[in-house]
Amino acid sequence: MRTTEQILRETKTIAVVGLSSDPMRPSFGIAKALQSYGYRIIPVNPKETEVLGEKAYASLGEVPVPVDLVNVFRRPEQTPAVARDAVAMGAEALWLQSGIENDEAEAIAVAAGLDYVSDRCIMVEHRKLGL
Repeated sequence: MRTTEQILRETKTIAVVGLSSDPMRPSFGIAKALQSYGYRIIPVNPKETEVLGEKAYASLGEVPVPVDLVNVFRRPEQTPAVARDAVAMGAEALWLQSGIENDEAEAIAVAAGLDYVSDRCIMVEHRKLGL
């Protein structure tokens, strides 16, 4: 299992599940910050067509490019399905944002060898590490 710093340093492409085009939503602000740090953001939200200049996909299964990390802005009970999709697509890490924890999602990710982080804001961690 890689450290948070290793995950953030080695990640290039992040699929953001639940990314909204509404600038008032935390997902938008965090994804925009991640873009400014040099990450490629892939929006995953069936209600969106494009966010932050990137084509949005209805599900992780539709994303046509390799993804290093899946960052999740969904309710805890929805995260096991996201974990299964992250495993199926070959992601290297699953990151549940602040306030999101789920034992089943963790078990799915860890059993498949994914790095797993929960209940932590990826933007805050990035800034804290000074990357």
